[in-house]
Amino acid sequence: MGKLGVIIVAAGKGSRMGTAESKQYLQLGQKPILVHTLQLFQNIQEVHEIILVVGEHDLDRCRGYVQDYGLSKTTHVLAGGAERQDSVRRGLDSLQQGIDWVLVHDGVRPFVKKEHVFDCLKKAKEQDAAVLAVPVKDTIKVVDSAKRIQSTPDRRSLWAIQTPQAFRLSLLQEAHERASQESFIGTDDAMLVERLGTTVHVVEGDYYNIKITTPEDLPWAEWILNHVRGEGQL
Repeated sequence: MGKLGVIIVAAGKGSRMGTAESKQYLQLGQKPILVHTLQLFQNIQEVHEIILVVGEHDLDRCRGYVQDYGLSKTTHVLAGGAERQDSVRRGLDSLQQGIDWVLVHDGVRPFVKKEHVFDCLKKAKEQDAAVLAVPVKDTIKVVDSAKRIQSTPDRRSLWAIQTPQAFRLSLLQEAHERASQESFIGTDDAMLVERLGTTVHVVEGDYYNIKITTPEDLPWAEWILNHVRGEGQL
């Protein structure tokens, strides 16, 4: 069925965390958040190669993680671009020959359940493109710049998109090439694929697959690590 590559994107500055240290390098348990994420994919047998994309000033530190934690599937540690999209593109360009399928994943989502990774990949292999997501719990309002409510979408149609996002590699490469040619910047890789007219399918994950971005996320992440997704529980 072709080999599987994973691009881990961790080039963000993490300004919302309010710490001098970028969020992906903060300690969770005994290890940096990013290391938890890398180890998760290192331990998935079907993963052939991992490309890690980080900030330029963090290259040495992350290459140290690869050595110190025995992350043998991480073949490249690359400097990211100006936008997340640019970082993913650099990762795509570095994948080995023979990779046919790719997962793109946030470096600060260390708790994705392995079975959900497989569910997402399975759907992509059937349909070429799939993303993990969860139904939105809250009522969502569309608000204008003056903070006035404009409309209330039907919550039943709203899903919060997570990662990994899984694609046929050639499709995602085409989507990124088109976006580059047209100077289009999307909020995620699925958006670029949608622009090609390709249907992206949603695969339901769970609410523990959090993106650690603000100080409030850290105690919640510690709880998940200790009670739900500790070593061997993913």
